[in-house]
Amino acid sequence: MSSPAQPLAASLVQSVDWLAIAPPTIAAVIGLVVLVADLFVAEHRKTLLGWTSVAGLAAATLMLLPLLDGDRSTFCLTGDATVCSYTADRFTLVIQFLVLGGALLAALLSVTALKDARKELPEGEYWFLLLSSAAGAALLPASRDLATLIVALEVASLPAFALVGLRHGDRKSSEAALKFFLSSVTATAVSLMGISFVYASTGTLYLTQVADRIQNVDGQLHTLAQTGVVLTLVGFAFKTAAVPFHFWVPDTYVGAPLPIAAYLSVIGKAVGFSGLILVTVVALPSYADVWGPALAALAALTMTVGNVGALRQQATRAYSAVRLLAWSSVGQAGYLLVPIAAAAYSGDAEKSIGSTVAYALMYGAVNLGAFAVAALVGRTKSLNRVSDYRGLYASSPLSALLLAFFLLCLAGLPPGIIGLFAKVTVFSAAVDAGLGWLAVIMAVNVVIALFYYLQWTALLFRAPEGEPEEHRVPAPLTAAIALTGVLGIALSGAPQLVLRFTDTALF
Repeated sequence: MSSPAQPLAASLVQSVDWLAIAPPTIAAVIGLVVLVADLFVAEHRKTLLGWTSVAGLAAATLMLLPLLDGDRSTFCLTGDATVCSYTADRFTLVIQFLVLGGALLAALLSVTALKDARKELPEGEYWFLLLSSAAGAALLPASRDLATLIVALEVASLPAFALVGLRHGDRKSSEAALKFFLSSVTATAVSLMGISFVYASTGTLYLTQVADRIQNVDGQLHTLAQTGVVLTLVGFAFKTAAVPFHFWVPDTYVGAPLPIAAYLSVIGKAVGFSGLILVTVVALPSYADVWGPALAALAALTMTVGNVGALRQQATRAYSAVRLLAWSSVGQAGYLLVPIAAAAYSGDAEKSIGSTVAYALMYGAVNLGAFAVAALVGRTKSLNRVSDYRGLYASSPLSALLLAFFLLCLAGLPPGIIGLFAKVTVFSAAVDAGLGWLAVIMAVNVVIALFYYLQWTALLFRAPEGEPEEHRVPAPLTAAIALTGVLGIALSGAPQLVLRFTDTALF
């Protein structure tokens, strides 16, 4: 005869859907395998660690395919199977594809970078940190409670601090890591305070339950709930590099190893924006009158400061290509914020979020491509100045053409059709939501961005100063440039592959 305690204990055990959690789990497990293997692999065979990591990220990405059949949830409340901590729905899979695919491309860039700087960068630790960060980033879009959301955010962020400052004896790298660390820790502290206020007001951490309960908060707790909402938004604004919380971006990108700068520019943004979407649209839709105007103002400020900052780099002698891409990424963050702000005013919030997802996919592909070509030039030009790209077409025609294509995509000009269409969807999201003033500011910023994107593009085809240098492209770097190029061209040829997210339900 079983005791009454046995069925109670059994009822508290949550079942685990291993297929649903496979993508982030594979990345984490391979990270541990690589860290342990580093102790036993001979120095001259350390490249095996890199290729193992690349294979692990490829396997994690492929594990998204079996999840396309339908939504899957796990770690659910035993008394209510509809309230879960992890959900692999359409939104989750798209962001996980962006995160894991982006991490895979960053890993390909890293294989070459580590081979060129083996004495400066410890390979085992590097790959462990990169895979750990990718696992956290893949976990975040699936998080459906605030505790898991913060844990995933930190698992993605903490290894990134170390990656930025991992280069031995480099003061610029150490300074970049410190700035990144301090800003991110501040963001986390502010977010945790805001989440604690929300929890005190609602008594739950699950996003769907927060959405239900925060509408009926007791009058005495209303101010506490509003403060919690604002503080949570401020914390995520740091993560998305929204102005005025962007100050760490240029120095961090320049000081970090170039593959990590590429990783942060895409995966870091995916983490911040997916967390922001989950908090605002899923957990706090009833407070749209608070976060809607705040995000609209942040979007306008961010795109303006980012593009003006990038434009000002041209007045600086021998300005860095990576620093220009850093300021450009701040401006692009402003565009990504526009549809999220529009979701507060639109009758179809999911369509607005679809515009952000479509733009993020376009930006991820072409921005990683631009960084891949920058990694190629950086192998012979250590300062990686924009002036170093003069005459690139004479020495490496295909790389120059692809970089020109990536820059035109970012600018939103043909033949970068996917960039143009993505900007139009963001623009239309603002107009449909009645944010005409924000659409006008975006249009002005697109024109401002044309100056520095087109100037860099034109530089690629000018006559080189002196004899053109031959750029030898290692196989991993060739693969990264080719993958991003094929993806960008395919999306420009069939933009509906990305833009359909603006017309379908993501949640």
